Amino acid sequence: MNLRAYRADALMILTALIWGSTFIAQTLGMEHIGPFLYTGLRFTLGALTVLPLVLLVRPKDKARHSGFSWPMLGGSLVLGLVLTLGINLQQIGLMFTSVTNSGFITGLYVILVPVMGLLIGMRTGSGTWLGALLALVGMLLLSVNEHYRVASGDWLQLLGACCWAVHVLLVGALASRYDAIRVAFVQFVVCAAISLILALALEEVRWEAIHLALPAVLYGGLLAVGVGFTLQVVAQKDAITSHAAVILSLEAVFAALFAWAILDETVSLRGLLGCALMLTGMLVAQLVPLYVEKRRGIVPVQQEPAGHH
Repeated sequence: MNLRAYRADALMILTALIWGSTFIAQTLGMEHIGPFLYTGLRFTLGALTVLPLVLLVRPKDKARHSGFSWPMLGGSLVLGLVLTLGINLQQIGLMFTSVTNSGFITGLYVILVPVMGLLIGMRTGSGTWLGALLALVGMLLLSVNEHYRVASGDWLQLLGACCWAVHVLLVGALASRYDAIRVAFVQFVVCAAISLILALALEEVRWEAIHLALPAVLYGGLLAVGVGFTLQVVAQKDAITSHAAVILSLEAVFAALFAWAILDETVSLRGLLGCALMLTGMLVAQLVPLYVEKRRGIVPVQQEPAGHH
């Protein structure tokens, strides 16, 4: 493995750590402001962070359409709508569940992507189904309480994971045609605009509260959206697919570690077993198909890791 691949691994670990820790910022931010306002402010900052890349960086791949064409804007608008739904489900869900549960359930999108891909003709092997089964059992162990019910916040996180899976599939379709940075910028703007409109309509907006939530907003906007996205784009150019699959799954582990260290969250032994099964399921679903392709002599296509924060 060459130096560029090592650098890509290091950048992806940093990205997973940033995204995992962002669950903490999302929770702390809502101590002062509502979920829609927090999302709207952080994605406004995220869009402003990416804007210099849009203005200054020119795509090297001349085969892609680099401008803001109507098809590109239309596709990015749909992508932004899915992003808005997914991130706000996650944000509201955090009001009714723990950071640990949120991190692991959100991570299920890596399994839902190939399962949903069946609807558009993608092939799904036995490894994906085995991973999905392990993750399902793990989620039941983590989420079902003593009354045999799943918390409402966990259901919202699962719906959010479905949105992230759709988001990944849409990103794959758009990134092959248009410049990824411009697509990301447009979806951030769409998410910010819709979330701020919802905040003005449904939530109390006070400058004093925004000031108190500012550190969490800055972390979630500048670091998670702006820096995290940039690191992801840089890393994925030299990333080894199997390494990306493992490293990005660590986001859920980082979320749980930060929740334990900062929020004093604890998980029962059954919950820990559930987390372990879910992480195993995520890895099995991603790595077994790569192993099978390698045994068959098929060189897997480098895929862009999907970010969702």
